[in-house]
Amino acid sequence: MQHEFSRAEMLLGSEAMKKLYESRVAVFGIGGVGGAAAEALARAGIGAIDLFDDDKVNITNINRQIIALHSTIGREKVDVMRERILDINPRCNVTAHACFYGQNSADEFDFSAFDFIVDAIDTVSSKLLLIERAYAAGTPIISAMGAGNKLDPARLEVSDIYKTSVCPLARVMRKELKARGIPSLKVVYSREEALTPLEEESDENSVALHKKRQTPGSVSFVPPVAGFILAGEVVRSLIGNINR
Repeated sequence: MQHEFSRAEMLLGSEAMKKLYESRVAVFGIGGVGGAAAEALARAGIGAIDLFDDDKVNITNINRQIIALHSTIGREKVDVMRERILDINPRCNVTAHACFYGQNSADEFDFSAFDFIVDAIDTVSSKLLLIERAYAAGTPIISAMGAGNKLDPARLEVSDIYKTSVCPLARVMRKELKARGIPSLKVVYSREEALTPLEEESDENSVALHKKRQTPGSVSFVPPVAGFILAGEVVRSLIGNINR
């Protein structure tokens, strides 16, 4: 009998599909990278997915975020993603956490409940805290480095954080993780040199924000590829050497 995951089962086998259905994965950051990762995990047959993000869909998300449509502008990203996953697989247990992960919320979540964690957030302090808590809980985690201001998805690769180069975010993460005694971290990153974004035409409020922190430019075909790579690494790690 055919079902949603028949084609995947042809490659992976029923035992692997059962393993994926029994797995629980947390995705932190439901943007261009994390949204694609969450959808790929759902389409792979993961049975339980937790979504973390405190942001709402904005019109500027439409060019690259899988959940961003004119019909979803203004809605919580985690709620839109949850609906989308359940439309893909109604049997998936999806939990939406509309919150910012940081010092004030970190103690609310038991990372030992997850089989894998995907870090697709862009706040350095939160990334570091997330990785520290995952490491302390013994829960595998994979982290996305910078995907903004880049144009070549073919340059994305999987590596350990201490073997990365060029990427400015990875440079900061290497230093901070070393200081925290984190011995390794699997990441998806690119050695492509980042472009400098052009100045956007902005209103007075946007100009003030722009001066505080330059918003990166992005395109439709780089962040999702990073997300798909993250999801693929999670799936392969979860099924391990299961024989078909």
